[in-house]
Amino acid sequence: MDRNKKSKIAIITGGASGIGAAYVKRLFKSGMKGCTIADIDEQGEALAKEMECCYGKGRAHFVKTDLVNAEQFECVFEKTMQKYKKLDLLVNNAGKLKDKAWEEMIDLNITTTVRGNLLGIKYMGKNNGYGGGTIVNTSSIAGLQAFNEFPCYSGAKHFIIGFTRSIGTRFWFDLTGIRFMSICPGVTDTSMIDNAPNWVLDGFPDLEKRAKRQLLNEPCQNVEDVAEGLNEMLNYGDNGSIWVCQGGGPIYDVIIPPIREMKIGC
Repeated sequence: MDRNKKSKIAIITGGASGIGAAYVKRLFKSGMKGCTIADIDEQGEALAKEMECCYGKGRAHFVKTDLVNAEQFECVFEKTMQKYKKLDLLVNNAGKLKDKAWEEMIDLNITTTVRGNLLGIKYMGKNNGYGGGTIVNTSSIAGLQAFNEFPCYSGAKHFIIGFTRSIGTRFWFDLTGIRFMSICPGVTDTSMIDNAPNWVLDGFPDLEKRAKRQLLNEPCQNVEDVAEGLNEMLNYGDNGSIWVCQGGGPIYDVIIPPIREMKIGC
């Protein structure tokens, strides 16, 4: 994908509020031509209208979507192609932090991310007659380290890292022309973080207290910090790269060493 965002068309899932809405605003500021906001939250309609007021009629498009529903999710891609005739960028941003509802959470955090990548290939891939593009999958700092207060969430976010690194290899790039990357936000000032301690696993009385303490001890950042990080990684990120955005500091990419370098001792 040409890393110049001007003339580019994007789909941003979970784009109605929080980090997703900040992505929409930041990428339009960077010159994005058009965007489909895919979310079950109807606040996305107001955001689309706001972007059209700022950047021109037809530039933003809200599709109310239950992303866990495979047919509805593919409909987002179909409507984007009908409206804009192409797609250049998919940001798989939608997710939740609810260990108590771990099956529901895995459906959104893992299944929907995988489906999004496969749909992205279907509608952007050179192997399907398109021009390639970029897919960004959302992990977390919890995908790079253990978070014992949220083991299900942390495990799901570890999956996103492994999946992105595996599909972000030369074989898949040569086949599809798509650059795959992952962003790993730290604790961010959103309702998801505010409510997280209420959604720890049932039956473990100390977990809620531990979760509150852990989240308070982590450096916090604003959604705009994460959006600035996304903009930076779109400009400079390589295929398969993993980026951390934490504490309001500049985003940076991390290297996970080969397994032979992980061995302890002789």
